[in-house]
Amino acid sequence: MQLRPVTTVDTIEPERFKKEFYEPGIPVVIKELSKDWPAYTKWNWDYFKSLVGNKTVPLYNNVKSDAYTPINKADDYKTFGEYIDMISQGPAAWRIFLFNIFDHAPELTKDFTWPEHLMKGFVKRYPMLFTGGAGSITHMHFDIDLSHILHTQFAGRKRVLMFPYTEQHKLYRKPFEVLSLADFSRYYNEGAIDYDKFPALQKAQGYDFTLEHGDTLFMPAGYWHHMEYLDSGFAMSLRAMQPSLSGKLKGVWNLVGMRNIDSLMKKTVPIWWYKRKEKQVFANAAQVL
Repeated sequence: MQLRPVTTVDTIEPERFKKEFYEPGIPVVIKELSKDWPAYTKWNWDYFKSLVGNKTVPLYNNVKSDAYTPINKADDYKTFGEYIDMISQGPAAWRIFLFNIFDHAPELTKDFTWPEHLMKGFVKRYPMLFTGGAGSITHMHFDIDLSHILHTQFAGRKRVLMFPYTEQHKLYRKPFEVLSLADFSRYYNEGAIDYDKFPALQKAQGYDFTLEHGDTLFMPAGYWHHMEYLDSGFAMSLRAMQPSLSGKLKGVWNLVGMRNIDSLMKKTVPIWWYKRKEKQVFANAAQVL
């Protein structure tokens, strides 16, 4: 893989952000965007535990999906308090996904400001909190709704690998899915990537960087990302719809058309469907070699 650091700034003027990053679709890390938010100092594990410690949350492990894996199926369930106790004791490769803490504790929305000076179109009903224990992994994917994301890290460090959407065939994208067939776990360790099986990965051009407390990542719509929690931590994503009609329609197709087709085929002919998609994955990669 051909990787470089992401552009990092302390602060940024809206005009520069729009011209150099938002409009051309280039990621950037803004280190001080969140420092005036109450959440920057207020949010921690104990505070969340006091608010939603008794709520049951879906947990996800590091195992990649296979032919039988339903979309977004949880691997376990615990209360939020039990989960926090577990990951606070040391490395625990479990993360929470698709739990909207703001539905259960709406007062948290007063602890941050929507950065509308940078971009418009925020989906204010769905700010999302993502948490993970040290060693947990979010496998390589792109967000299905094709929204622009402002992703702020509030606790712990997280290593991030990112690629533009256009690199999808070099990343061995599964047809009708937002996932890569390749495994990028511990990609920064020598020999971790199987280039013999996935040779097109050597041509993929992307970014490798680490998010720390307070860092806000602008992730343009469709960007592929793989994240590894170096420490137990949590982050919040604010989503904004693309301004163009075509961008919105592509997101709707992914959510309503593509995902439902894939779910139906996984239920009815999982092995045939998986092998068919796998064959297409390698055929697409061969074309870029």
